[in-house]
Amino acid sequence: MSILCDSQIREMIGIEPFEPAQKRAGRISYGVSSYGYDIRVGTRFKVFTPTPRTGGVSIVDPKAFSDELFVEIDTAQRGADHVIIPPNSFALCETVEVVRVPRDVLAICVGKSTYARCGLIVNVTPLEPEWRGKITLEISNTTPLPAKVYANEGIAQLIFLRAEVACAVSYADKNGKYQDQAGLTLPKVD
Repeated sequence: MSILCDSQIREMIGIEPFEPAQKRAGRISYGVSSYGYDIRVGTRFKVFTPTPRTGGVSIVDPKAFSDELFVEIDTAQRGADHVIIPPNSFALCETVEVVRVPRDVLAICVGKSTYARCGLIVNVTPLEPEWRGKITLEISNTTPLPAKVYANEGIAQLIFLRAEVACAVSYADKNGKYQDQAGLTLPKVD
């Protein structure tokens, strides 16, 4: 395996919209980096908020996950540039970018240090070879205080690992359940 550099990312990875490496004053960085690509968080969020409408549900079950556990917020509709994640809670969100991973590449997503230094952790599983779509991210607020996340700005970095030989079975070959997701997607079990 080898890590792809900035020029290889432009040539091999499908990312739309694609942003070059550049400084953007007053914004959390996004676009091509030395050995990866800094993705942006979109405007749609599902903030985990146990409310009376959940009927006292006290267990999160990945096999029976309920949309009732979230409050949906679209910052664009509200005319806002950010969302607030409550203390010790989390939000699901989608990326601005649509990503297409080639058959001989694996992408790993890690949170940006700007948010990590504020106690916000970004989690996403690896993007397997031939995975396509908008990425659903999970942002955990590990602090005892509310935390701001800025829409349309950098949130995490994708690191692309290229294999010497393409995989025998790709995510597309397996008809993966999250293939071609158009946006924020809740957990599902086939």
